[in-house]
Amino acid sequence: MFRGVATFNLDAKGRMAVPAKFRKHLDVCCEGRLVITIDHSDHCLQLYPLPEWEVVEEKLSALPSLNPQVRRLKRMLLGYATECEMDGNGRILLPAKLREFAGLDKNMVMIGQGNKFELWNEQTWNELMDECLEEDFGEILPAELESLSI
Repeated sequence: MFRGVATFNLDAKGRMAVPAKFRKHLDVCCEGRLVITIDHSDHCLQLYPLPEWEVVEEKLSALPSLNPQVRRLKRMLLGYATECEMDGNGRILLPAKLREFAGLDKNMVMIGQGNKFELWNEQTWNELMDECLEEDFGEILPAELESLSI
């Protein structure tokens, strides 16, 4: 399980250094082999260990291609999916097109989401968190979350 938030900088070549607290687990669970793609609803990137991505890919591939929304989702997630591998220093090269999509230039944030990570522009992430903290979750909480005790 990946959890927590880490902030760091991209280098001039568009590489991100995976925070040390995640490197060991990624070495064990997927030998540093990852898949990165765009998010379907936010301007951020999704970073999956390869085995986790294969599960997602299988589920997407099983969806009916005659549905226009399914085709659109597949084009986005599968079309932008790029395999990458951590180098010996724990760095990953983020493709330019994906960095552009998420507005990643220098300062970025990596957020653990259980089986994957989200990669955000740091300013965009901070603005989103400020908005979330201002909302009254009691008014917008979906029914499936009302019984969640945290």
